[in-house]
Amino acid sequence: MLFTSDTTVEEVKRFIEDNDIEMVDFKMTDIDGRWRHITIPSERFNEDTMKYGIGFDGSNYGYAPVENSDMVFIPDLSTAAIDPFAEIATLTMSGDAMIIDRPANRPFDQYPRNVIRRAVEYMRETGIADTMIIGPEFEFHVFDEIQFESRPNCVRCEIDTEEADWNTGYGDNGFQIPHKGGYHISAPQDRYYNLRSHMCTLMEDWGVKVKYHHHEVGGPGQLEIEVELADVEKMADNTMVTKYIIKNAAVEDGCTATFMPKPIFGEAGNGMHVHMLLTKDGKPLFYDEHGYAQLSKLAHNFMGGLLKHAKSLCAITNPSTNSFKRLVPGFEAPVTIGYATANRSAVIRIPAYAKSPMSKRFELRNPDGTCNPYYAYAAILMAGLDGVINEIDPAANGWGPYDFNLFDLPEEEKAKIDALPTSLNEALDALEEDHEYLTRGGVFPERLLNIWVARKRAEANRINSIPHPAEFERYFDL
Repeated sequence: MLFTSDTTVEEVKRFIEDNDIEMVDFKMTDIDGRWRHITIPSERFNEDTMKYGIGFDGSNYGYAPVENSDMVFIPDLSTAAIDPFAEIATLTMSGDAMIIDRPANRPFDQYPRNVIRRAVEYMRETGIADTMIIGPEFEFHVFDEIQFESRPNCVRCEIDTEEADWNTGYGDNGFQIPHKGGYHISAPQDRYYNLRSHMCTLMEDWGVKVKYHHHEVGGPGQLEIEVELADVEKMADNTMVTKYIIKNAAVEDGCTATFMPKPIFGEAGNGMHVHMLLTKDGKPLFYDEHGYAQLSKLAHNFMGGLLKHAKSLCAITNPSTNSFKRLVPGFEAPVTIGYATANRSAVIRIPAYAKSPMSKRFELRNPDGTCNPYYAYAAILMAGLDGVINEIDPAANGWGPYDFNLFDLPEEEKAKIDALPTSLNEALDALEEDHEYLTRGGVFPERLLNIWVARKRAEANRINSIPHPAEFERYFDL
C-alpha cells in the first residue's frame, strides 16, 4: 500500500504534487455493496477535507432514514491508491460516513464500514479474540458479450464467450472448453489467462496480495482469483477493490465480468468461499493438535454458531434471487448444513492442506459475490462469536462431521439433514426469526435489518412475478 494509518494530510499532498495527481476521488459504499464516488480537483484536498468531510445524501444510498439524510464522508487516508482506470491522474480512497451532529459528527451506524468495525470492537470486548483473519476466493465469469432485456413484451438474456462449447460449430480455432471441463485448463483453451494476470498485477499494485489465479470448472469463462489471508476489516475494503479491478479490467479488455452466482444454466456457479481464523495476542485460537481435523474447541464452537445461524446468514451472505440458483446439488455448491474435512458438499469445509497452527482454519462455502462484504463478514463474525459464547457443539447438534459426499446419500438420509434455504424469501424469513445474534453489542442496528429485509423482499417479489422464458417452453402449449 502507498499509505498507512499514520499517514498525514501533508504527506498525501506531497504525494499528489510529486506524482502530478490532478484529481482526488472518494469511493463510498451503498447498502447493496456497490461503490459510488465523488471527485474533487487535487488542489481542493486539504485539512478541511478530513475535518469537515464531503457532504452527501444518504437516502440515495438506500439506507434507512435518520433524523436527516445529510451526511458527510470522511476519507480514510490509509486506503489511498492511484486509480489505474482513470484517464486523468487520480488518487482514490474510501472512508467512513458520519451523521452531521453537534458538537461533533458521529459515525452512521448503518454504514457498511462502521458495521464491520463495530463487529471487531465487539469481538475484542468479549475477550474471545482480538483479530479475525479471513481470505475469500473470488469466483466470477468473463464473457465476450452480454445482452439482457426485461420488458412487458420481451424477457431474455443472451451471453457469449469464445471459450464455450456451444461455439465449436462457428468456424473458430476449435479450442473450446467442454461442459464442466474448465478446472485449471491451460491455454489456448484458457483465453482469459493474460487478462487474469493483468488483474492480479493491478490488485498487487493496489495492495491486495494475490495467492493465485486459475480457470474454474465452468467452461464458458468461469475464473477464480484467490487472495492471501488478511485482517477482516482490511479484507472488506480489499473485496471492494478486487471487484472494481476485475470489472474494469475486463471492460478495458473488450469483454465483461460478473460475480452473479449462476449466470449459466447447467454450469458451475460463482461462490465466494470465506476462509477464516481467530487470533489473540498474535497466537492462533483455532489450532489443537488433538482436536478433530486439528481444530480447537473454540474453533468447533465458532463453526457451531455459523451452522446454527446458517439459514438467516444466507439473507446477508447470499442476498440475491440468483444466489439460490447456485445453491443446488451437483455443482460443488453446498446445500446441506454441516461440516467436514476436505468435503466440498458441506457448508463448512476444513482444508486438509492447512496444517500449521497459524494456517489452521475452515471455510464457509455458501457466500457469493452479490453480498455487501462489510455486512457479510460482520454477520459471519457475529454468528461465530455467538457459537463461542454459548459453546455450541456442531457434532452434538448433528451437523457432522460429514466425511462423505452428501450428494450421494439416499433420499431418505438426505431428508434427515437440515438444508440451506432454497429461495431469497425463505432466507429473509429466517433472518426475521433469527437475528438477535446480529444486533448484540449494537453491531447491526435493528433499523438496518428492517430496511434490508424490506428491500430484498421487494426485489424477490418483483423478480418472481416476471414470466420466465423456461415457463413458455414448458407451459405455452397447454
